[in-house]
Parts: sequence; structure tokens; C-alpha cells
Amino acid sequence: MTATGLKTNATSPSGADADNRAYAAMVAQAAALAPHLRERASSSEQLRCLPKDTERELHESGLFRIVQPKRIGGSELDYVALIDCADAMGQGDASVAWTFANLASHHWMLAMFDSHAQDAVWGKNPNALIASSFIFPAGRARKVDGGYVLRGRWPFSSGVNCSEWNMLASVVSSEDDADGIEYRIFLLPKSDYRIKDTWDATGLRGTGSNDVEVEDAFVPHDMTVGVHEVAGGPTPGSAVNPNALYRLPVFSLFPYVLSGVALGNAQACLDDYVDLARHRASTYNRAKLGDLQTTQIKIAEAASKIDAARRIMRSACIEALADARRGHIPDMLAKTKLRRDGAFSVNLCTEAVSLLFAASGARGLYMSGALQRQFRDAHAINSHIAFNFDAAGTNYGRLALGLPSENLTL
Repeated sequence: MTATGLKTNATSPSGADADNRAYAAMVAQAAALAPHLRERASSSEQLRCLPKDTERELHESGLFRIVQPKRIGGSELDYVALIDCADAMGQGDASVAWTFANLASHHWMLAMFDSHAQDAVWGKNPNALIASSFIFPAGRARKVDGGYVLRGRWPFSSGVNCSEWNMLASVVSSEDDADGIEYRIFLLPKSDYRIKDTWDATGLRGTGSNDVEVEDAFVPHDMTVGVHEVAGGPTPGSAVNPNALYRLPVFSLFPYVLSGVALGNAQACLDDYVDLARHRASTYNRAKLGDLQTTQIKIAEAASKIDAARRIMRSACIEALADARRGHIPDMLAKTKLRRDGAFSVNLCTEAVSLLFAASGARGLYMSGALQRQFRDAHAINSHIAFNFDAAGTNYGRLALGLPSENLTL
């Protein structure tokens, strides 16, 4: 384990030496940032968004572009890089890791759009940041000649203040009921939406996850992509981005965009607790905490949960890309298993942090320490719908019993 607690091998699952070196170098960049992120964490919370110095460092390091196509100047790393880099950064500040993972993943998604959409964004600025809100019922779109007219108000658009574009999810209405419900993602420039300063939360305070509002914006068809087009296999962007990375099923893997944040946050919490237990004595009887069996058991339990979560997250991403490389598209049960395991692994991280918070006693109550932030951030992460195990578990159970899926994005 490194000084930052990073416990991955930091190698590319593709196995090529050059890929391994590039992969390890990028994860090392993320790990090197962690101490600085930790120092700025209170500032990030006060700002309620990404500090400018941090945004600059993420650009300069190339971390925002880890899953952007190489033809644009990105690193085109394997999908598991989102886990490993968010894990490393989350050990410094979960809010930064959350914002990074969100914005980096949108380069991956844009590579699946029509090439005209890619050119509209990257042709002007390959470093352009793209925010999102994938809450489909928040929007309403109607078909018109050449595209769609979109309106709605979307919450939780993380990193929106530093972004030039936004991917907004919407239901498309149709005059012909026979068409059924269509879920679609719309790519809009900043000029087409208004940012509402609503983000004042107890956890992940530094993510700037504000609302965005759109009033009857015209979106050309080639600046949109249907959910069914990114469900695994070739996409509208495959002609220019043939890597299997861009044939992964987007919403099946949705939890793993962000699950590494929970991992890093929990690892930092554990490392802090172990360091404290090594040196601190009980306030009441002066017994050394590290000598207490209860302390030792709690360390073992929390570490087991975190290690298990890391294995689940990484193996899910590595296996999904291996499937895509051999042209295999997972069936619906396999897709719901990905969602199930993504939620379960983050729940393990939350349980570990909660266990350590309780074991720390009154020390965890002080706002000057990192523990209270780690606890708040852990539960804020767990509140994301992708990590709701009741929802993910119910849908998996339905499929296992031969019932249809209730998740319309898979």
C-alpha cells in the first residue's frame, strides 16, 4: 500500500507494456494530487465547487482526458481507469474525485455520439468540460424538423459551473403513441441553459451540483443520442472511435463512473483511523487504542469491506471491457448484475466509514477534522440512485425470477 493508501496494481488490463506504463503514470498523477486536495478540502466545501487551482491541475495532468479518444489527444485508457483515478483522488477529497469522474466520463460518452457532435465540441476545444444530468423525467423533448425542441429543469449537474457543455437526459414525446417512450440524451452549449445556484448540501459540498434550466432550445438530431444506441455494441461514434471502450453499455456501467469515489473516501477514513489508533490513548483510562481487541476487529472489518469493494468494482469494469473486445453484448440479467454489484460495493464502503466513525467516538464530531467530512461524503455518495441497493437489487431479483426489467435505460 502506498502512502496514499492506493491498493490497485495500476496497470492496464490490456497487458501491453506501453499501455501499462501510461496507465500507471496517470494513476500516479492522481495519487500525487491527493495530499494537495486534502489540504484544500475545506476551501472546496466553502466554495461549493471545484477550486480554480484544482481545475487547472486536473487539466495540466491530463486526468480529465483519461478516457477521451487518442485521435483527439486523450489517453483512451481502459474503463477501469475511472475507478483507479477516482480512488486515488478520493483519498484526498471526495468532492474533487466526484467532479473529476463525472466530467472525465463525458469525454467517453461523447465519443459515442455522431462525429458531428464530437467535432462541435472537440473541434473548438479538446479540453472542453461537459457536465450532465441523467434524470430523464426532468426533461421533455418533442421532435421537429431536423431535431428536437427541449425544455426542463434538471438537478444535480455536478461541475456545471466550469463546463462549456451539458448532456441532459429527456423523455421524447411523440404524437404517435405507437412509438412508445423514447429516452434520449441531448448535448447543449452553455448558452442554451441557465445555471441555478441550488447546491448547498451536507455532503459532497464541493461538487457544485447545481440545477440547470432549459426553455425550448432547439437541438439538432446529430447532437443527440438515444439510450438504445449506447446499450452495448456499435454506436453512432464507432466509425471514428473503433476502440471497444466506446462499445460498452453506458447505463449498465453507470455506477462505476462514480463508485471509485466511495472507495477512495473509505480508504482515507481507514488509513486515518489506523494512524490514530497507533498513537492515541483513551481519554478516560489511557489505554492505547491499538492494543484494544475491539479496535483491531473494527480495522479488520472495515478493511475487508473496502478490499472486497475494490475487487468488485475493478473486476466488473475489466470484465465488461473484455466482453466488448470480443464483441459480446451482455444480456439483460448480466446488465442488471452490473448495476447490483455497483450499488453493493459502494454500500460496503459506506458501511466501513460508518463503522469507523462510530468507533472514533467524540473525536468525529469536530468540524476541524477530516472524519466528519468523510462520513458526510460517504452518505452523500450513497444517496445517488445508482447506489440504491433496494432499487438495483429489486431489478436483479425480478430478472432472476423471469420477470421483465423495470430499468428502461438498460
